[in-house]
Amino acid sequence: MNLSRYRGRILLSLAFGVVVLLGLLIYGDLPETLAAIGRFRVELLPAIVALTLANYFIRLGKWHYYIRLLGAKSVSGVDSLLIFFSGLSMTVTPGKVGEWLKCYLLQQQSGIPFSRSAPIIIAERLTDGLALLILASAGIVVFGLGVEVMVGTLALAAIVLVLSQFRPLAIWALELAERIPLVRTRAHHLRQFYEGSNVLFRGPSFILAVALGVVSWSGECVAFYLVLVGLGIEPSGLLLLQASFILAVSSLAGGLFLTPGGLGVAEGGIAALSRLLVGAPSDVAAAATIIIRACTLWFGVAVGAAALAVYGQWRLDRSRGVAPVADTSS
Repeated sequence: MNLSRYRGRILLSLAFGVVVLLGLLIYGDLPETLAAIGRFRVELLPAIVALTLANYFIRLGKWHYYIRLLGAKSVSGVDSLLIFFSGLSMTVTPGKVGEWLKCYLLQQQSGIPFSRSAPIIIAERLTDGLALLILASAGIVVFGLGVEVMVGTLALAAIVLVLSQFRPLAIWALELAERIPLVRTRAHHLRQFYEGSNVLFRGPSFILAVALGVVSWSGECVAFYLVLVGLGIEPSGLLLLQASFILAVSSLAGGLFLTPGGLGVAEGGIAALSRLLVGAPSDVAAAATIIIRACTLWFGVAVGAAALAVYGQWRLDRSRGVAPVADTSS
């Protein structure tokens, strides 16, 4: 994989991110929004960042579990960690397609074919989506919003599960593909992709992955609650319910629309729902959106870029015969 081909897409996404930021500042009135950010209780930032990191590390556990299911038992815990976090650097690629970088790095490290491990990215997105739906479900019932997002998520999950687990249908489709001249030469990749999907989406592993997703993403929901509290909203159980619904359903919508990192869609949802449900003024809604996205999406991209640089140096040192500082196997 030539990483340079993603450079233009990432730069375009960063430019889009700047446009979204400017839009939020204008939406909340620039001076008022900056003033609201200035009033934010910075002592809450360590807890917010810690909750974001907890989300990442639980998702790392799911990634490590997935690669073990596919047979990557020789990959050390350190390598698995660096590969996973490197993928966060590609979160802002359109539809997060750049996260397939993890599968390329895994192939380099373990020899597992890219086409066999590629379903991990789909499994991560789908199980995270269902976890967010569970976290948003109480709000969907109470507030009567987000039904379209719920239906879209459930429909997508049903399609993936049927295609991956109903083997006769999958084999028929693969055999049909093998008879198509333009596809025939790639048919073995399709078979590997299907076999990987069949393993990852089996009942026990699928349920475990969704459960891990509920735990991990609940951290970011609480983080958004703390952001709202830090901006002067009175803490309460209702606010926690509202914050969980807003963060979960907005993230889901961003994923369904496949914008880079949910850019634009997630921010619009967070700001609009903060005004509608919490009653936050436009400046506070804009400030809350900017702070939570900085502490989640953009923090993750920064951590991912650092991990990718470390991993690149790690592999370079190995190729030169330099002993790594640590190699923790799991």
